[in-house]
Amino acid sequence: MQRFARRVYGIAGIYGLLVMTPQYFLKERIGRDTPPPITHPEYFYGFVGLALVWQLAFLLIASDPERYRPLMPITILEKLAFGVPVMLLYANDRVTSQVLAFGMLDLLLGVLFTVAYLRLRPAASSARAS
Repeated sequence: MQRFARRVYGIAGIYGLLVMTPQYFLKERIGRDTPPPITHPEYFYGFVGLALVWQLAFLLIASDPERYRPLMPITILEKLAFGVPVMLLYANDRVTSQVLAFGMLDLLLGVLFTVAYLRLRPAASSARAS
């Protein structure tokens, strides 16, 4: 059971680092490609920075899923916090299908995080079972 959680969280963390890190250098391009330009860079860079920190949390969980199991429900909420609003925005024609695809990927990761959480026994009960 730990192996599934390690893989899911490890893949999510690495994927997130690869996707989010370049965002730091794309502010101007994003403003050109999907107007209007970003007028509050503190929100943009704050979002990117916060997302990167979460990727580190995913990698931490991957290192010892049983130990960090209590954090898993919060990671599920982290995925819902982007995926659900994107679905609603897309339904109201306010984001592109490309943004929807990233939102759906977050929701898929949220489902996988939920499965990992449910398949993993809490560390205290597994220690008692030994």
